[in-house]
Amino acid sequence: MFREKIKVFDCTIRDGGLINKHDFDMPFVKAVYKALSEAGVDYMEIGYKNSKKLFAPKDFGVWKFCDDEDIKKAIGEVKSKTKISVMVDVDRVDVDDIKKKKDSPVDMIRVAAYVKDIDKAIYLVNNFSDKGYETTVNIMAVSRALDNELSEALHQLEKESKAQVIYIVDSFGALYQESIEFLVKKFKSILKSKEIGIHAHNNQQLGFSNTIEAIIHDANYVDGTVYGLGRAAGNCPLELLIGFLKNPKYDIRPILDLISKEFIPLRDKLEWGYIIPYAITGILDEHPKSAIALRESDKKDNYREFYESLLGDDID
Repeated sequence: MFREKIKVFDCTIRDGGLINKHDFDMPFVKAVYKALSEAGVDYMEIGYKNSKKLFAPKDFGVWKFCDDEDIKKAIGEVKSKTKISVMVDVDRVDVDDIKKKKDSPVDMIRVAAYVKDIDKAIYLVNNFSDKGYETTVNIMAVSRALDNELSEALHQLEKESKAQVIYIVDSFGALYQESIEFLVKKFKSILKSKEIGIHAHNNQQLGFSNTIEAIIHDANYVDGTVYGLGRAAGNCPLELLIGFLKNPKYDIRPILDLISKEFIPLRDKLEWGYIIPYAITGILDEHPKSAIALRESDKKDNYREFYESLLGDDID
């Protein structure tokens, strides 16, 4: 039986943009939005709202900055029921760049922060909430967070933040189902006035199963990307998630068409998904940047040497 509270959140353009410096062309983004709308997906995260004072626009595509005019071009004159989200990172956004909700095509702003920066996240999320946006706080690299520090951050978010949703983010694809169960129950025990979300990476091919585990324990906001597109190993595949939920409001067919027409050709241009270097960083709970660098080198398939380099100098 499906659970009506569950909201499906697509991060294809935002997370996928970490592969190509957010340089998806407008027809591609339009095609994604159209398919998500027809499929009944609740939210589409179209990119980052980074400050142009901190990043040179000439070095990135438009979805690094998500100007409202670019968003309007992508979604067309009449918005569907699929809401638009953007993400901001702590210390990379200028709050003065964010208009009030009534003047913007954006519905939700998600604030990404590590546990150590939770005070900054609360400041940002409250600012955006006061401007009329739906808001979330996404706790990044939760697999690296100390339990006492995570508890303190969750209590702060419950007492001080206006965020509607707090996300568990397995940034390194390091978590297993037991840890997902533990974290969802921990979040729910403290966050009495918030919904819980899950954003899972697929380094160990657990993105989908970990998302199911979170759903079982009452996480109601679930992230996915079309064909798993995302940084390094990518994310929980959206098409698997829609197939699992069995909710008649979702229709997998437009997503399957989108994969056939847009994402199969894209695989010839971009590399993402499960491969051994990303599995290794997931196993070792490491950021995938070292694996990304390996794949761009002349030793891209030297897996044992890469594994031993991450273990340190104690290997015989």
